[in-house]
Amino acid sequence: MMTAVLTADVCVAPLAQVSGSDLRVPLVQGGDCTYVNFDYAASAPALAQVTDRIGALLPTYSSVHRGAGYASRVSTECYEKARDSVARFVGACDDQVVVFTRNTTDSLNLLANCVPGSTVVLDIEHHANLLPWKDSRVVRAADTLAETVRLLVAELCSKPTALLAVTGASNVTGEVLPIAALAEVAHRCGARILVDAAQLAPHRRIDVEEWGVDYLAFSGHKLYAPFGAGVLVGRRDWLDAAEPYLAGGGAVRNVTVESTQWAPAPARHEAGTPNVLGAAALAAACDALSELDFGTVAEHEAALTGRLLDGLGSVDGLEFLRLWTDAPDTVGIVTFTIDGFEPGEIAAYLSAEHGIGVRDGRFCAHPLLGRLGRPDGAVRVSVGLGSCSEDVDRLVDAVRTLVAGGRNWAYAKESGQWNPVPETRFSRDALV
Repeated sequence: MMTAVLTADVCVAPLAQVSGSDLRVPLVQGGDCTYVNFDYAASAPALAQVTDRIGALLPTYSSVHRGAGYASRVSTECYEKARDSVARFVGACDDQVVVFTRNTTDSLNLLANCVPGSTVVLDIEHHANLLPWKDSRVVRAADTLAETVRLLVAELCSKPTALLAVTGASNVTGEVLPIAALAEVAHRCGARILVDAAQLAPHRRIDVEEWGVDYLAFSGHKLYAPFGAGVLVGRRDWLDAAEPYLAGGGAVRNVTVESTQWAPAPARHEAGTPNVLGAAALAAACDALSELDFGTVAEHEAALTGRLLDGLGSVDGLEFLRLWTDAPDTVGIVTFTIDGFEPGEIAAYLSAEHGIGVRDGRFCAHPLLGRLGRPDGAVRVSVGLGSCSEDVDRLVDAVRTLVAGGRNWAYAKESGQWNPVPETRFSRDALV
């Protein structure tokens, strides 16, 4: 059930019920506390509507496509209707198809096999949108978003390009790119545009048709659904002309020992038994998020990230990571470093002594962390629909305590990972 957001200075409430909101976790110094999840950008907890949908489907969970049994028919209908939910959620065009994949990385690798020419990308991309392209030209982002767009235009106009592949929002800084403007530029230069919406889709309304986007990819596990399902939404012609992403049953019309007739998309790229529950869960998340006012979502995030920036901004030696000085919009991500502390050390302390989960490292964006002067990584705090102001205050207080020398435990790095010494939280009985 969706709840209202309180915008008063003292309280910002969660916008939705998510799994794990009442999880109690042990502390290294003894006792336990309610877990604070600030790792939404990596994997968001499932919405209540999603877990309800999975529970309702499990009794009729069965094989899909061509099954005659009742359960099989129900599962098939659910799987195919999930495409409609995804298409509505992103505002897909009539000539675009929804292909179910494992995740965003899988979607982008699928499309990379279909692109009939070179691809232009920025150096700020997540590895999923940097590594798959077979013939890529990498543009180094400038210090301003406006200049970065100008550099992309220049590169697109310099030689024939099949595809411009850009992120919708940075997974390191949360800064949002001007997708509609980039789509117009790409089309004017004779290219198509792919948007990696893994970080954008959970935070902002997407309208593929209105923006002029040709291809869009995102993951269920960042959209408040479980792991294992993603989508590629896009124009049919490239998908139908390319060799199947996987060769096997379900991707064919007819097979003889001499030849194979492949099915059109989306079946062409969905060989093998599909992840029916994953597709249904992702669709349930799309349906639930479609009921939200994304303006309210943006206000919720702005209140929480503003509180984070204000609270952490007064900590000695703490520096925030930003890409541009003129980014007009940022989703709920705050990334920082603290002089004298390694990112993994900070994250281990927050977890062990305060029950707070954050992400540390280079976030599968090594070139970007390098150019930001943080080759050893940073700490990323990401908020979502289940976050509240109390969570923010706990984090800020914990960081201040750390910098003031008030931590209660020793920490050491072993095999590249920081851990409390001794580690008292995990026992054989506690691990399930």
